[in-house]
Amino acid sequence: MFPERIETERLHLERISHDTVDVFVLHEFYSNGDETAEMFEYWDSSPHGTVKETYDYVDEAEQLWNDGEATKYVIRPKEGEDGAGAIAGTTGLYPDWEKQSASLGIILDKRFWGRGYSGERADAILSVAFDRLGLELVVAAHVDGNEKSRRAIERYVERYDSQYEGLLRNWHPQADTVADVHRYTISREEYFEASDR
Repeated sequence: MFPERIETERLHLERISHDTVDVFVLHEFYSNGDETAEMFEYWDSSPHGTVKETYDYVDEAEQLWNDGEATKYVIRPKEGEDGAGAIAGTTGLYPDWEKQSASLGIILDKRFWGRGYSGERADAILSVAFDRLGLELVVAAHVDGNEKSRRAIERYVERYDSQYEGLLRNWHPQADTVADVHRYTISREEYFEASDR
């Protein structure tokens, strides 16, 4: 149902599974030092403490894929990009089939921030959601205070003439609090209208 691989102008997105991702390399991405803590500041989980935790994460990604509930990809820059071949981040598409909608997720290594990878990946994932899966709505959201994500989301939402839905209070459980979340949506109609321009 979901594509195994997605290619964009500058990025390779590859399904997260035990066949496609080295657990030790992925663990390094999810566990290293101060920069990882900053990456996870607004995330709903913590950096991975053990290789087993990363292994279980890959197991979960495979199960979600097999059940048709979600897809998770590792993001790697293509040849010619600084850091080509390295894990720049991970992304996911999480359908809610009953509501004909899906949510986007992404986490990027700090050294890849500011390159526009979030928007480029969003364009590719939106194509999967609307062209391939026939969904009606895609949701992008960020925790209140996450200005980098706000700017990235607003850029691609604006490209599709889509909209900011508002602030959802006490919406996103985190380690020691429940955060407020800003929600944006892109509809199937908005996506195709923008794609035709």
